Amino acid sequence: MKLSIIVLAGNEAQVIKDCLLSASFADEIILVLANSTDETKNIAKSLKLPLKIVETTDEYNRNFSKWRNLGYKNATGDWLLYLDSDERITPTLRQEILTTINQKTDFTYYVIPRANHFLGKRVRYGGSYPDYVKRLYFKKSFSGYKGYLHEEPIVKGDFGYLKNDLLHYTHRDLSSMLQKTLVWTDMEAQALFEAKHPPVYWWRFPRMMFTKFWQRLIKEGMWRDGVVGWISVLFEVFDTFIIYARLWEKQEYELQSRHL
Repeated sequence: MKLSIIVLAGNEAQVIKDCLLSASFADEIILVLANSTDETKNIAKSLKLPLKIVETTDEYNRNFSKWRNLGYKNATGDWLLYLDSDERITPTLRQEILTTINQKTDFTYYVIPRANHFLGKRVRYGGSYPDYVKRLYFKKSFSGYKGYLHEEPIVKGDFGYLKNDLLHYTHRDLSSMLQKTLVWTDMEAQALFEAKHPPVYWWRFPRMMFTKFWQRLIKEGMWRDGVVGWISVLFEVFDTFIIYARLWEKQEYELQSRHL
């Protein structure tokens, strides 16, 4: 069976080499470059891999379904594996993937456990593990992705589980965490606004922030991940505040527009 690995990347010059080298066992690699303006493309081309580069721009820099579908349309493999630029395929996962796609199976797609790393440290609590993600698809049963905020695959059939971890080096530094906050909180707020969320009153801020703090730190035990765990929880609480502040802002703007 032929395997196509689809990699999504933007300005990822610092990490793209390790990502692509971990995918070098594929029959082809489709690199979808979305709004990339740094050296990511040149670094990728220098690796001499079975690489096809697809470039695209997106006004809002956040349309992941569009980018994933570009990879799907350009892939020719029997099986498709999706990989983000901050993820790595270990040798044991590589062997499991190859064994899985080359044996008889009743499953049309597979979910993979992710081992998350925050600020360079492995985390295991707060819902961070096993963090299963749908990534490996039999192409004949797969029709791409749909959805704006939390994209979902369109796939027929049943799924199985792979056992070996996909490494995920998310939140590599505080600056990137803040940048992601600006993008994702606006998307979350817009989704709530379009869903006609009830008006945001003052009491919703402490309620939602405390709920997030309790769930991640205490109930899911992220305090066990030490300093990195505390930083992660406090960022999530901050994100929750920003989401509802943005939602309030959108609701106020709509209300004022009605009275003009």
